[in-house]
Amino acid sequence: MVMNIAVKENEEEMVAETAAIKMSASQLSVFYGKFRALTDINMEIREKKITAIIGPSGCGKSTLLRSFNRMNDLTPSARIEGEINLDGDNIYGKKIDVVDVRRRIGMVFQRPNPFPKSIYDNVTYGPKLYGVHQRGILDGIVESSLRQAALWDEVKDKLHQSGMSLSGGQQQRLCIARALAVQPEVILMDEPASALDPISTLRIEELMHDLAKDYTIIIVTHNMQQAARVSDYTAMMMIDEARSGRLIEYNSTNIIFTRPQDKRTEDYVTGRFG
Repeated sequence: MVMNIAVKENEEEMVAETAAIKMSASQLSVFYGKFRALTDINMEIREKKITAIIGPSGCGKSTLLRSFNRMNDLTPSARIEGEINLDGDNIYGKKIDVVDVRRRIGMVFQRPNPFPKSIYDNVTYGPKLYGVHQRGILDGIVESSLRQAALWDEVKDKLHQSGMSLSGGQQQRLCIARALAVQPEVILMDEPASALDPISTLRIEELMHDLAKDYTIIIVTHNMQQAARVSDYTAMMMIDEARSGRLIEYNSTNIIFTRPQDKRTEDYVTGRFG
């Protein structure tokens, strides 16, 4: 099968990958009350690589993403079975500091959500929360984070203006800078460009490539071209007869988009359904 999508060059087979495993899900199931939203998810996330999660609406992509930094804990009816490990430690273990988990695993949401504060205060919000208050250190964090988010040159002369005054694409990059300010190891992105114009989307994709040199990135996207362009690995999800999300195929992006092993994956990435 030959796809009409430009696929990012990467490893031909997952078994050939030498990058360390940064995170993993083992027999992960997520429940909302009696409803089983995810069933028996098993996957390994490679360090400093971009992993895309794709699949039709309602198959549990965002639920899985939110499980990776325990955001589902904020939903009273949510509970999990199984494990998610970060550097070999179960983040759902009894002695785990949830605040530290969310520092190490940052989150960027679908729509830009800057705080109603200045650009400077948006970026320093996290460091201040963790006890950093020296102005010189905060100034350095702001510049470093905004540079990493490819935003410094655009806002360096208006750091004390409201973050809400920026364009949509700039706001999303500000949110990325805010996540970077606490020095995470993993960045989760839930359709980070779905609300943006094509030019802003391209900037976010270019930024992801740059960030992957230093961070492990997991992205949920409905955009097949985007998944093919930016990711090293792709996880394909579907719902079963009980409407529970399942991982049906996980491999290098090149394989998923050119010779998937599951017919349902082929049908989805070629646009036959979904």
